[in-house]
Amino acid sequence: MARRQTEEVNAGSMADIAFLLLIFFLVTTTMDADIGLGTVLPPYQEEPDDTENPPKNDRNVFEILVNGNNQLMVEKQAMDISKLTDATKAFILNPHNDPNLSAKELKNIEFFGAKEVSKGIISLQTASDTEYQVYLIVQNEVLRAFNELRNDLAKDKFGKKFDKLGASEKEAIRKVLPKLISEAEPVKLNR
Repeated sequence: MARRQTEEVNAGSMADIAFLLLIFFLVTTTMDADIGLGTVLPPYQEEPDDTENPPKNDRNVFEILVNGNNQLMVEKQAMDISKLTDATKAFILNPHNDPNLSAKELKNIEFFGAKEVSKGIISLQTASDTEYQVYLIVQNEVLRAFNELRNDLAKDKFGKKFDKLGASEKEAIRKVLPKLISEAEPVKLNR
């Protein structure tokens, strides 16, 4: 009996096929973009120009500080995070013209005419050892205040939520309620 020889499979092109499959899957696979904070940073400046910046008015700055123990201080007073949204809204709106809250200036805005606009700036600063999650919660409460104020104004003026408005209507509301948030670099604080 003669022994049959087994034929070998030519595997020379297997590496090429595997490489082509790899490229195919890389090209056809969609990558979800990570969603981060929707914050637009100011443009970089070589040296700050003191002539352009008006003198600081403490009345128009709403100071929020989160220390290394993750405790919230608002205007040098301890505050529970759950009250931050309402405190921010009160500072921005200043409905009774309280001299301790933000000042207003009269501006002519499309759809609104002459309207008093807050000059208030929210200043958010954290300690270098503040937990990131706490920072995000505090920032979220501040942003919630602006979103709620804009939604309320949109409903009152146009009868729709802010996100359902047209571009020019949204721009008008942004001018009435400007989102002025200053985030300072984290610092080392003594506890």
